Amino acid sequence: MELFNLPQLVPTKPQQMISIIIPTLNEQDGIEKTIRALPKTRLSELGYDLEIIIIDGNSTDLTREIARRMGARVVLEKRKGYGRAFKTGFNEAKGDILVTLDADGTYPAELIPEYIQGLKEKGLDFITANRFSNMQNGAMDAYHQFGNDMLSLFMRIIYSIHVRDSQSGMWIMTKNFIQRINIQSNGFSMSEEIKIIAFKFFKALEFDGRYYKRVGKVKLATFSDGWRNLKYLIRYRSLIKNAIKSPSLFQDESIDITADTL
Repeated sequence: MELFNLPQLVPTKPQQMISIIIPTLNEQDGIEKTIRALPKTRLSELGYDLEIIIIDGNSTDLTREIARRMGARVVLEKRKGYGRAFKTGFNEAKGDILVTLDADGTYPAELIPEYIQGLKEKGLDFITANRFSNMQNGAMDAYHQFGNDMLSLFMRIIYSIHVRDSQSGMWIMTKNFIQRINIQSNGFSMSEEIKIIAFKFFKALEFDGRYYKRVGKVKLATFSDGWRNLKYLIRYRSLIKNAIKSPSLFQDESIDITADTL
């Protein structure tokens, strides 16, 4: 969905909080740029309070010190895993709306107000940003892009949901959405899992995004992580029946959470 289709920004009710959740592991090169890019003034003008939560995987560089100096709350999570970090972040978040970013400056933090307004105006539970709609030259190598394309294709085929970028890590969601779901993956495959749940059982859309060159070292292993994500896509067919915490919450919406997705 193109950003120019979003409604004009209008002031919202005061005192609502936005939680920005950012996992880190040795991101001293990118964390300051990432936090500085957050549109704090614009969000305040729209009536939102803001908290920045860094879920740090026991960095050995200056990541935590820089994040604290920039006004973030740092939570140490020694258990490994991208998904594990986000689970901890979701539990720590106090906001009515949760936004996720990576700490390497790749995601368009400047678009957060537009995404939040789209979430509210369209009555959505979840938004994911499509990196491929506007990608800076050199932001992703050909192998990584090919792997993303294949994983997205398999997700569309297996689960019958229309998502162009299954591996995007920028999400905007309501706290209620997170409170109602079970996320099982602790790894990079959590990015696929949360989208499958959102698009199968909730009101979710994929909006156009942007993707910038990374600051710092790449931690994703294209082939090994891609293979694990593909296996999880297939395995998750048997796990999806446990995606929702309380099926009774959906009785009025006539959603069958036990349906086989094949």
